[in-house]
Amino acid sequence: MILEGKAYTFGNDINTDEIIPARYLNTSDPQELARYCMEDVRPGFSAAIEAGAVIVAGRNFGCGSSREHAPLAIKAAGISCVVAASFARIFFRNAINIGLPIVESPEAAQKIREGENLKIDLEQGIILTSTGAELTISPFPPFMQAIVSRGGWMNYLKEKSV
Repeated sequence: MILEGKAYTFGNDINTDEIIPARYLNTSDPQELARYCMEDVRPGFSAAIEAGAVIVAGRNFGCGSSREHAPLAIKAAGISCVVAASFARIFFRNAINIGLPIVESPEAAQKIREGENLKIDLEQGIILTSTGAELTISPFPPFMQAIVSRGGWMNYLKEKSV
């Protein structure tokens, strides 16, 4: 599983209210949520990003409320992966459940700069940057690759039960 995209960087402690502000939670439509992804942290973010983009952030990404809307908004906005120094536990779980690849890497959070092009090999555990850096990450376990490649936990279960 190889993902490629432009890096968009954020700091530490990006909470779920910043990922998708509560005032937009009157819908669960992914495309509607995508329009407001990161709106309070970076106005106009979802309209400006390129398909396949990668969010790179500091520690404790996705802290705050345990709403599934947050990773859903990120995924629907066209973000292919989130790389952070660390994730809030419930955000990590929700992201995998909806099929959004996320990777913990304190080194990547420190070294990757806004606008760099990234190639992330989840199976081999490598991030390559357009500046020539090669960063090692923990490879995605096969069962997590299967969940993500099928678009999330529910799709994975449906396929397994057939």
